[in-house]
Amino acid sequence: MEQITNILYWLTTGLLVPVIVFLLFFFAKSLIMIGGFYGAYISRTKVNMKLNKTIEEMPVDEFLKSIDSYKQNKSQIITFLNKLRNNSDKYIMLDKIFGDYEIVADKALGQSKLLVKIGPMLGLMGTLIPMGPALVGLATGDVASMASNMQVAFATTVVGIIIGAIGFITLQIKQRWVADDMNIMEYVVESLKQK
Repeated sequence: MEQITNILYWLTTGLLVPVIVFLLFFFAKSLIMIGGFYGAYISRTKVNMKLNKTIEEMPVDEFLKSIDSYKQNKSQIITFLNKLRNNSDKYIMLDKIFGDYEIVADKALGQSKLLVKIGPMLGLMGTLIPMGPALVGLATGDVASMASNMQVAFATTVVGIIIGAIGFITLQIKQRWVADDMNIMEYVVESLKQK
């Protein structure tokens, strides 16, 4: 039994370095995502305010013609509205384009969903793995070893929670964006089908 527990101990302590590497990777990824998210927020604020105002003021045909004024913007909603405009006479194709947008929107949420789940999980692993050696250091009176391991445990917890928080905040906002875009897309598709 002692051999099995020793193997398990060495296996788990061997995982500490990969866990820390993954935490640092996802932390860097979350910081990069914040930069991209900020740029998308600025761009989206301008475009969607104009889109929502325009869609309320004119019929769908005129609204779709006005999309040309957004050519400089490469947002997904503009791309898919152009596809709807180009296929406005093919009703089956309208449903496919709408379905394609749902898939692309879900994929856009994937990175935030990953951070929400993986950050706290890696943080917990990074907390629990050094706790074993810290308890051994406490039992043997090696306070320096215990303090070093506890420092790693707390640092990994904090980094994991930060990753999860960034993922959660961006996910909440992106879900509202997707719902707003889906509302516009659904309105356009249904309006085109009624013509």
